[in-house]
Amino acid sequence: MPQTTKPTSRTRPDIADALAEAIFSGEHAPGEFLPREVDLCEAFEVSRSTVRSALQVLVAAGMITRISGQGSRVQPLDKWHLLDPRVSHWLARFAHPNPVIQREIFAFRVAVEPFVARLAAENATAVDLLAIETAWQGMIKALEHDDLRFEGKTHDEYDVEFHEAIFNASHNLVWAQISHVLKPAIALLVERSNQSADRLQDSMDRHRRVMEAIRLRQPAEAAQAALAVLERTGQDLGLEGLSRRLPHIETTFDSNNDISSHQQEG
Repeated sequence: MPQTTKPTSRTRPDIADALAEAIFSGEHAPGEFLPREVDLCEAFEVSRSTVRSALQVLVAAGMITRISGQGSRVQPLDKWHLLDPRVSHWLARFAHPNPVIQREIFAFRVAVEPFVARLAAENATAVDLLAIETAWQGMIKALEHDDLRFEGKTHDEYDVEFHEAIFNASHNLVWAQISHVLKPAIALLVERSNQSADRLQDSMDRHRRVMEAIRLRQPAEAAQAALAVLERTGQDLGLEGLSRRLPHIETTFDSNNDISSHQQEG
């Protein structure tokens, strides 16, 4: 359990949050049991019913399971409801030290974002293009300031808005909704990868190529440019080369020739 100060009536911690932090950070790994209810009551100076309510929140999130006579055991990662807004919020707040979770988020983005960029190049409206360009311009303007802020927003916030705008430009309801739910998770990787001026400038060039391909209605180029952005992200996260090895939706639709060759092989 993370060490906490003695709770008072005004500073009582959110028990579910505290336990989620311990789980996301890897302090309580999948398969391990959380501290006993009586120990949690003592640690947080709360009643047993309060502890049980907090544990039930984690059960509903798929993060733990209650086993009669044994306690609360952390579930495998694939059982966690990562699309649950509260879990997604925990992910952004607490997953920094957990390389497994970071890799899974990165793998999802590699699988999906090139395909979504292709859809955006096919379906983006003038309003969508303006949103994408506004976010990109915000990133550029933020780089001109020492604190990496422009008009009240950070460079990272504009970066997240850029990717969210591309999901919206796909004009697919499911992809757009997924981008909203996963916004904290995407923000986690953005924050971790945007570290130095040289890397940021290279990243901006790659983002620009995505934007231009979408504006010029070049689906294949947009998909390839989106993958190039993720290659930069992978390098910054210590996952260099992984984006090329991970499966992604786009590989099935690289060109009409590829489709024809797959059909002939079949």
